[in-house]
Amino acid sequence: MRTSSRAVALTGTTVVLLAGLVACGNSNNNSSNGGSSAPPANAKVGVLLPDTATSPRWVSADPNELRKQCSDNKLTCYIDNANGSATNMESQAQALINKGVGVLLVTNLDSGSGKAIESLAKQHNVVTIDYDRLTAGGSAAYYVSFDGVKVGQDQGTALTACPQVAGKSAVGYVEIDGAPTDNNATLFAEGYNSVLSKQKGWTKLGDQTGNWDPATAQAVFTTMLGKNPNLGAVMVANDTMAQSVINVLKSQNLSGKVAVSGQDATAGGLDNVMAGTQCFTIYKPVAGEADVAIKLAGQILGGQKPTAPATIKDPASGRMVPSYLASPTIITKKNVALPVTDGYVPAKSVCPTAALVKLCTENGIHTS
Repeated sequence: MRTSSRAVALTGTTVVLLAGLVACGNSNNNSSNGGSSAPPANAKVGVLLPDTATSPRWVSADPNELRKQCSDNKLTCYIDNANGSATNMESQAQALINKGVGVLLVTNLDSGSGKAIESLAKQHNVVTIDYDRLTAGGSAAYYVSFDGVKVGQDQGTALTACPQVAGKSAVGYVEIDGAPTDNNATLFAEGYNSVLSKQKGWTKLGDQTGNWDPATAQAVFTTMLGKNPNLGAVMVANDTMAQSVINVLKSQNLSGKVAVSGQDATAGGLDNVMAGTQCFTIYKPVAGEADVAIKLAGQILGGQKPTAPATIKDPASGRMVPSYLASPTIITKKNVALPVTDGYVPAKSVCPTAALVKLCTENGIHTS
């Protein structure tokens, strides 16, 4: 799935983190003089993904890269998706523990259910890794994700540079945040608020959650636009909710006239960036998480205790969680082809129609 351009796209972040995993691991295994070691007695890894609706990454990008890394690292991995149900995820966790996994990657649906899963795993001596989302109050041994505050800061900075608002002395804007149950949404908001609150002439006119749900985002933004018909920008947390915002703007003949943000570099988000209806998206190459998490899991199964390069404070318990945090990339029309050439999203998904093939070609995305 990935090409050699991946390392370039990640600006060395994954390479550095993986090197850190190797360099910082404190191995408890017996090894030969040549430096090789016996494979771990338990090579089973469980992966719990949250849903199929909030982002296409959980359907294809993450599972595909995780499977590739499991194969490359000679691990047996079981990947489950909870389809938005915390009850499903808890049942899946129990089933994976019954299968004998030694490490469990958890992308929680909410911290309460995530905490319960991690507690259950701990009772069975299964090591847990928070994958992409920190479980507040949880007991994960490690956290592997992107720097959420940096993601939000990049969103805020990019929004202020959008052509619809660039150079304006006064800009009214609204925010549509992610789900309050997702710690990442809190970090993103912390990041973009730290930028926008200090932007001279910018005034926040409203701030509500879209709950990572397109229908909720559409309803919320329809009300916001009705109250503030002259707003200049929308700080919306991800691409799927941004699409709902754009749909509402189109209905009022305002599409492309209001600066709209995004995140996740989805096929639809990239289409909107090329069309000029969305100013930018944030690209978080899945390799920055999947490669690191599986390498880390393999080391743990091998008896090692890697020293993470960073720590994140658990907002519920105050515990400093050992963390591996990758850096995001802002995607505008200038580099819109990057997630495609990197293999993160297929060209056929971005360019499914003749009109989009033409638009893709004009922007350096080729379908053949």
